[in-house]
Amino acid sequence: MATLKNIVSMTAILMLVIFVSICPAQDKNTQKASNPVVVIQTTMGNITLELYKDKAPKSVENFLGYVKSGFYSGTIFHRVIKNFMIQGGGLTEDLNPRSGLRAPIENESSNGLKNNIGTISMARTDEMNSATSQFFINTRDNGGSPEFAYAVFGKVIDGMDVVKKIEGSQTTNTLNYQNVPRKTITIKAVLLKKG
Repeated sequence: MATLKNIVSMTAILMLVIFVSICPAQDKNTQKASNPVVVIQTTMGNITLELYKDKAPKSVENFLGYVKSGFYSGTIFHRVIKNFMIQGGGLTEDLNPRSGLRAPIENESSNGLKNNIGTISMARTDEMNSATSQFFINTRDNGGSPEFAYAVFGKVIDGMDVVKKIEGSQTTNTLNYQNVPRKTITIKAVLLKKG
């Protein structure tokens, strides 16, 4: 009787091992496969981003709305601060705001994502829920403290060298803007690659 019980137990364990080995894993790599991927084409090269729609759904939906409408084409990186970030997506080459802004969105900075190097976040004014089209890419770890309440919604997965080239640009102060690259860095297009 004990032998039959051992055989049944061993068979059950063997079947469980086989089942686990042939079933696809539901881990973060599976989740990553469903995240949208976009390419920011700039005059200095391409930056590819994975967007975290599971952690920042409103920010990703907002950003993709601008992407799909072609809003970002012809905007510039207008604010570049070494060892901090590069910001763009709202001004034209003559430093005028791009027309066609959508309504501001809710700040999703409490989503658990930190403003670490290579992450993309929504730019905003002093008003917490004021983000529209502008975004910035962190060029250092800027943290995730409540004082730095900017909503991370993705990360650079290719083209960090381009981000660093942009970060290395010589800047000036002009009109009412500070840290403007002397040589215009234009966003030619932002294209949805996957998602």
